[in-house]
Amino acid sequence: MADGRVATGMARQLAERRALLSAGARHLGWKAGFASKAAMDRFGTRSPLFGFLTDQSLLASGATVSIAGWMRAVFEPEIAVHFGSNLKAGAGEAAVRKAISGLGPAIELADVDPDVVDVERILAGDIFHRYVVLGPVDRGRAGGSAADIETRVFRDGEEVARATDPMANPGEMIWILQELAATLEASGEALRAGDVVIAGSLVPPIQVAPGQMLRARIGALGEVEVRFEEVTA
Repeated sequence: MADGRVATGMARQLAERRALLSAGARHLGWKAGFASKAAMDRFGTRSPLFGFLTDQSLLASGATVSIAGWMRAVFEPEIAVHFGSNLKAGAGEAAVRKAISGLGPAIELADVDPDVVDVERILAGDIFHRYVVLGPVDRGRAGGSAADIETRVFRDGEEVARATDPMANPGEMIWILQELAATLEASGEALRAGDVVIAGSLVPPIQVAPGQMLRARIGALGEVEVRFEEVTA
């Protein structure tokens, strides 16, 4: 990694990850963010930023979450990429597709602090990650085909976002996974069989409020949803 901000931020992030794993958390996988050209131009980066996932932030679909005290709670529908084999840095597209054992629907909930714009701090804070929801795995999508996946997001039953191109907002998935493998290897980690990667929001992040229910329908991959706890006096 030629970018010192990324190298230092990843070192801080992975130190926190090791502490969580030592305390009993279970590794789930990784997350991608800020992969669009606009985001990379904004931060002066040449690749996405990456974070980690553990079971401590895993929610079941339909769970109710409190966002009391959050700065700016956002809902991000994503594709979860499930890996059936290890992937090394420098792998070509064919090798990446061979490693993918299936796709599934996912939601990430993030608490975005708009005042934090420094790449090192964003990485050290695991890119604002708070929770992840993972739906069932479609093994028929082994190889990573995202063709014909339309995303629709509903807030309290009303559609509030739609995307017909699953690569338009987050960036091209195979490239994101190649960059992840390279970043992990440079940081002393690796992308391994059993890992789940949420590959970036399929629509611009949606701000949420207490009392709402949001559901993401990610084509034939299925639906996942989250409820946000009502504010009580």
